[in-house]
Amino acid sequence: MKALIAGAGIGGLTTALFLHRAGIEVEIFERTDAVRELGVGINMLPHAVGLLTKLGLLDALDAAGIRTRELIYANRFGQIVWRELRGIDAGHAVPQFSIHRGRLLGLIHRAVIDRLGQNVIRTGCSVMGFEQDGSKVTAFLSEAGRTLQARGDLLIGADGIHSKVRAKLYPDEGSPIWNGVMLWRGATRWPQWQDGRTMAIAGGNHAKFVFYPIGNDPDDPAMRLTNWAVMARPRETAPRNLTLGDWSRPGELEQVLPFVRDRFHLDYVNPTEIIRATGVFHEYSNCDREPLPRWSFGRVTLLGDAAHPMYPVGSNGASQAILDAHCLAEYLRTHGSVEVALGAYDAERRPAMAQIVHANRKGGPEGVIDLVEARAPDGFDDVEAVASYVERERVVRGYASLAGFAADNPKGAGVGVR
Repeated sequence: MKALIAGAGIGGLTTALFLHRAGIEVEIFERTDAVRELGVGINMLPHAVGLLTKLGLLDALDAAGIRTRELIYANRFGQIVWRELRGIDAGHAVPQFSIHRGRLLGLIHRAVIDRLGQNVIRTGCSVMGFEQDGSKVTAFLSEAGRTLQARGDLLIGADGIHSKVRAKLYPDEGSPIWNGVMLWRGATRWPQWQDGRTMAIAGGNHAKFVFYPIGNDPDDPAMRLTNWAVMARPRETAPRNLTLGDWSRPGELEQVLPFVRDRFHLDYVNPTEIIRATGVFHEYSNCDREPLPRWSFGRVTLLGDAAHPMYPVGSNGASQAILDAHCLAEYLRTHGSVEVALGAYDAERRPAMAQIVHANRKGGPEGVIDLVEARAPDGFDDVEAVASYVERERVVRGYASLAGFAADNPKGAGVGVR
């Protein structure tokens, strides 16, 4: 069996590793001229880390990222709304990792090259369309101005929010959907906070500020490579000449600073200072797409952001792409028919992803901050008087169960929780 994969991102490369592990030949087509280690911080949740561990990548994750120990949700004054342990400290068998997206992509990419060979990825080569017959699928490629073809037993569209494979399946879908919220993200060297393994998210509907370490500093143990993000809704009603789903536009200080200056009063970081210290950072329109009624059509299917782009809340996008990859590979390994395997993958993963897309639109687990700030916009003396522990737990734990990373015996009660 041979699988053609459109896209050499986290989802596409992880799929290649799982398919190779299952004895399936792979060819990957990446539209850019190289697989580059770009981006800022992301979180890999334990269910995805467990799968990467099966691929022998735990040591590489440890070398590249931070084992997240605790997550804190707070209002804009830094008052704790909810806190909980994460990863192994919360009872999981494997860690949660906070890591630079580029470093994560790099370690997966190196594993692909080491195991499948240098020539398995064709860069500068886009999948523009496809046709399929009863036994094969033909991908139509664009490479250096030439039109080429590749034949395989199946085609996997892992080519992101602007997927050409998805556009072929749903030609009338149109552009991604923008919800009016902008996201600014950056990473820089910053002094270690607490144990150097703690993640904090502060602020409700008007503006959120995210802060967490994503790597050790080899020159100074008191410093961390630290990720920050701001989510806010500008007054304007349309993005400023933005291409929806463009992740590479440089951010501008005068656009982001008004959302954090004088609004946040946090004892662990001054948002204005870390943003100014970062240098180049990026801005994104916060967009997704409507869940699809179907991913798999015969010998063609979708995966990752091509299948279920979602708002970046809940630390879930890359993790769910890895779960897609494992699920798809297992069905292909255990089913004799490609069509049946892709149908089973669709039936298992698509409904669950639709629920997460909708949950993320409502704020995901970070909705616990919105809940408290809506009732106590100027702060509180006792969070229990604003929203009970049971009510707050329902928001956070409900999302963890929906997304599939709830620990069997979750720990985490502590100061500010009850």
